[in-house]
Amino acid sequence: MNGNIEVTYKIVNKKDLNLSLSLEELLTNEKIVKLIKSEFAKGYRNIDVKIDTELNDKFKLETIKDLHHFSVLKDDFADILTLAEEDASSRKLLKKDCFVELVDIKTVE
Repeated sequence: MNGNIEVTYKIVNKKDLNLSLSLEELLTNEKIVKLIKSEFAKGYRNIDVKIDTELNDKFKLETIKDLHHFSVLKDDFADILTLAEEDASSRKLLKKDCFVELVDIKTVE
């Protein structure tokens, strides 16, 4: 096979934050509801915050990570994870309790 593959990865630590919440979970917290009311409904009385059940929106809280890139031949596709770990090691990015997470794999002509 001719061509290259551009690989994007990030270094993840076991202690990094990676939390997914739905709006329903968020709005069951009284402190959050009180904060929303005080910010957006200041001066109003008898206000209730309701959830649209059709929208099951979720959002994520996660630690911001730098993305790292490198290129390999298409023939090396099966070894991409190992090559990403080697690239991270050569850049001295891997530390204790860290591992490589592949983010994106693109074919480049």
